[in-house]
Amino acid sequence: MSLKNNAAAIGIAELKPTKDAPPDATPLGLMAQLTADAIADAGLEKSAIDGFLVGMPVADPGFIYPASAAEVLGLNPRMLNVVDIGGASPAGMIWRAAAAIGAGMCNAVLCLVADLNRLGDQRVPVISVQREFEAPYGNIGANCGYAMIANRHMFEYGTTPAQMAKVAVDQRRNALKNPLAAFGDRPLTIDDVLNSRMIVDPLHLFEIVSPCSGGSAVIVASPEIAKRAKNPPVWLIGAGEYANHSSITYAPSLTDSPIRPAADAAFKMAGVDRQAIDLVCPYDCYTITVLVTLEDAGFCKKGHGGPFVAEHDLTYAGDFPCNTHGGQLSFGQPGLGGGMSHVVEAIRQLMGRGDGRQVKNAAMAYVNGNGGIMSEQVSLIMERRS
Repeated sequence: MSLKNNAAAIGIAELKPTKDAPPDATPLGLMAQLTADAIADAGLEKSAIDGFLVGMPVADPGFIYPASAAEVLGLNPRMLNVVDIGGASPAGMIWRAAAAIGAGMCNAVLCLVADLNRLGDQRVPVISVQREFEAPYGNIGANCGYAMIANRHMFEYGTTPAQMAKVAVDQRRNALKNPLAAFGDRPLTIDDVLNSRMIVDPLHLFEIVSPCSGGSAVIVASPEIAKRAKNPPVWLIGAGEYANHSSITYAPSLTDSPIRPAADAAFKMAGVDRQAIDLVCPYDCYTITVLVTLEDAGFCKKGHGGPFVAEHDLTYAGDFPCNTHGGQLSFGQPGLGGGMSHVVEAIRQLMGRGDGRQVKNAAMAYVNGNGGIMSEQVSLIMERRS
């Protein structure tokens, strides 16, 4: 069964990411606001929502979380689940929603993520590859893993720090046009990026996401509901998912990612080629992630990600619009909500609601969600029809 044309996005909601949240703020409180906003944006009644996919917040994880959250939000879903594939979870929710709708399980699915910039109950497995074989040698956390990827990319392909910095610079230019961006108050230059504090060589401060509080939501609906929706429907026409490791120790390669099979599957399902894409929204936890994504998704040759971003204008008005909301590097990363921001931005652009950063004649978008250290990958192709 193909997912193509099973469902469309008809409503979106987003909160402005903030570094600090009120002491009494909770992820469920943010979810309640997002739920109300998304339903209103879609022009539906809450009773129309009969499917629910949610991301587990880091700040407040819980047991049987989907049912607990649905209870608080006043939902009575016929299908519900938690999607737990890291930063790829939001993109993964979209195709899972379309699959459930296509299978007749439900008609309108709320895909929801929200989190606070504070740590909750962090249970680390007593036995894990990371704890046993990586941490003793100093490879702790995502910064180290992505620095390894960046170093290897530089070694294999001659990628330069300035090329990676260009990603942060162009995405900041997009963020300057986004009133919801957490870091959209001043521009960046390549020198600013390269002179910012080195965090883990070769990654500088402005090449790394900043955790925030916030969240996003998308409502995915059946063709019958989509055709009478308040907003122009944005159709899912292609999707692919792939994972070949969790720990970077088990990654077959530091520079070849699971994005390739995920993207190939999405484009095959959609029946379009890369030249048909009007904008891309790749997960950007680090600058190097964007380069690897553009390569492995087939927008440039392997190893040419650095020259590609250096030679192209990645802004909303440029020849290769990329992360027109600013990306997580400038929009902010509110937990899994960071990944949903890419999905929301693609939908917003295809609905023609980009305001001061609207991509001209945007009709088709590519989105990639990335979980872990380039491990779980989800690629989506979405389309607005005239």
